[in-house]
Amino acid sequence: MTTRNTLDIAGRTLSYLDFGGTGRPLLALHGHMSDAESFTGLAERLTGGWRLIALDQRGHGHSDRPADYTRAGYIADVVALLDHLGIDSVVLLGHSLGGVNAYQLAAQQPQRVEAIINADTAVALGLGGGNPFEFLRTLPYEAASHQQLIDEMGPFASFFGPLIRERADGSWGLPFHPLDIIESEEQVHGDHWADWLASSCPALVIRGGRGTPGTIPADQARAMVDRRPHTRLVELDTDHFVYTDDPDGFAKAVNEFLDGLR
Repeated sequence: MTTRNTLDIAGRTLSYLDFGGTGRPLLALHGHMSDAESFTGLAERLTGGWRLIALDQRGHGHSDRPADYTRAGYIADVVALLDHLGIDSVVLLGHSLGGVNAYQLAAQQPQRVEAIINADTAVALGLGGGNPFEFLRTLPYEAASHQQLIDEMGPFASFFGPLIRERADGSWGLPFHPLDIIESEEQVHGDHWADWLASSCPALVIRGGRGTPGTIPADQARAMVDRRPHTRLVELDTDHFVYTDDPDGFAKAVNEFLDGLR
C-alpha cells in the first residue's frame, strides 16, 4: 500500500511516497519539474520485493520551497530522509537533477550508498553556458481554476497541463515554482566528473538513445562506464525521460541490475 508521509526540517516540510514492502530500500530522486509520483510506473513493475521510496525534492510536489537550491541543500535533504527512516545505506535511483544528487551523495558519504542507478544524468552539465529553463520565467503557475491556468499557459499547456493540481485552498497550480527551477538549474551546472568517479559501488547508467536535449551525449556515457569500475550502460530508444517514455524497458533494466546486487 502506498502512503504519503512527511518529515520536518527546521520548520520546512519534506514529503515522500512509500510504495510499501518490507524488502531492501530503493530511494528514487526525480528531476526538475517532476515529483515522487512520477515513479508510480516503476513501483508497479518492480520485482524482487524491494521497498521503493520516492522523495518530493525541495520545492517540488508537496515539499515546501526552501531558502536555496544549493547542491549541499539537496544532498542534506536526502540524508535527513534516510536518517528519518532509520536507513543506514540504500540503493539510489536518480533522474536528471536527482541523478546528480545521487552520485554526489555517494561521493561524499559512500557508506550510505550501496549502488547507483543513473537515469540519463550527465556528469558535465551546462558547460556551454545558458539555462535551458529560462523560458519558464514567464510561465503562469497558479490560478483560481484549472481551466484558467490552462488558458493562461497557451501553447505550454500541452506539456505542463497534466502537472496541474488542485491545492488545499481550492486554487490550482503547478507542483513547482518556475523561478525556483531556473535557480536550481543554475546551481546544478558544472563539471561533476570528480564526484562520479569518487565512488566505486555498483552503478547502472540508463541512457536515452535518441540523443534529444537533456540526454547524456553518447561519448560521455561511454566514458562514464569506461572510467568508473563496476559500472554498466543500458540504452533505451527514448528521449531524456527514460522511465516514462519506455516504462517496461526501464523497469527491465532496473530489475536486472537489482537482481545482480543479491
